[in-house]
Amino acid sequence: MNRLRGVGCLLLVLAGCGSTDPPMTTFAPKSDFAEWIHSLYLQVIGWDSLIFVIVAVTTLLALFRYSTRVQAEGEAPPVSHEYLALEIAWTVGPALVLLAIAIPTVRTTFHAQPAIAPENALEVKVTAHQWWWQVQYPDLEITTANEIHLPVGQPVHLRLASDDVIHSFWVPQLGGKRDVIPGHTNAITLIPRVPGVYLGQCAEFCGLSHANMRFRVFVDTPEQFNAWSTQQTAPAAVPGRPATAATPIAAGARLYASSLCVTCHTIDGVSTQRVGPDLTHFASRTTLAGGILDNTPEHLAAWLRDPPEVKPGARMPNLGLSPQEISQLVAYLESLK
Repeated sequence: MNRLRGVGCLLLVLAGCGSTDPPMTTFAPKSDFAEWIHSLYLQVIGWDSLIFVIVAVTTLLALFRYSTRVQAEGEAPPVSHEYLALEIAWTVGPALVLLAIAIPTVRTTFHAQPAIAPENALEVKVTAHQWWWQVQYPDLEITTANEIHLPVGQPVHLRLASDDVIHSFWVPQLGGKRDVIPGHTNAITLIPRVPGVYLGQCAEFCGLSHANMRFRVFVDTPEQFNAWSTQQTAPAAVPGRPATAATPIAAGARLYASSLCVTCHTIDGVSTQRVGPDLTHFASRTTLAGGILDNTPEHLAAWLRDPPEVKPGARMPNLGLSPQEISQLVAYLESLK
């Protein structure tokens, strides 16, 4: 049994190596914050390497220079005496190394979390839930989920809050982890430098589906960001209206409006509840189910069929939908551009 488990783990690792997702690495920084952390990491590694060499060389010298095995027969071993200069050196030396590490660490921390955000910073409020992320742009009046769009080259002020337990916000290529604590708002200020898609993850164990609490950050060109924000502020484009039309989309719209979906989700003009993710522009997102599935009709159908089976501990219950109802809801939700 243990061998089978080991083989299974190996297969999962190999499967992950072939993933087409962007890498989650801190060695390819794509923001000023990530560059500071990368530089700090190299400084610490440099000091650690120097200390290792000194300790290793000193140990080898002590082994060969003062080993009793190299003493002449009958010769007494050397007697140790107090050596004030050496004692001062091994006290002051480590203190100076710690100081050399502490100063850039504190400087990086304050750079990424300034008391006042830059004037031209884009404000983004990220609220952690078990197990998904709500993303709001107060100045733009945009609300989405599990995907964050940022303009390249512009300062961004991320305000992080939790709706339930302690989480941790982490996008390795854009910056370090930041705890997300109930009743307290933490912040990260950064400037994304390279357009692209960067994977994020909750980095603090927060319950059964902690590993399934993912998100993506899209660093867009100014033109891409403006196009995205314009789309998100417009009414959801739903083909097949009016709702009385005899199409799967219209049938899905009627089913949504009369189902338990409206007690948890927001769709502009239909429902206003915010227990679960806002679905107004659901079809414009690349993922669903807290970022663990690509947003395809097949994955959406599997999610609607039995959410807890797809994502253990999911707060969305199995609604007992028939295949026809699932097909209609998929058609409707995938039309919400």
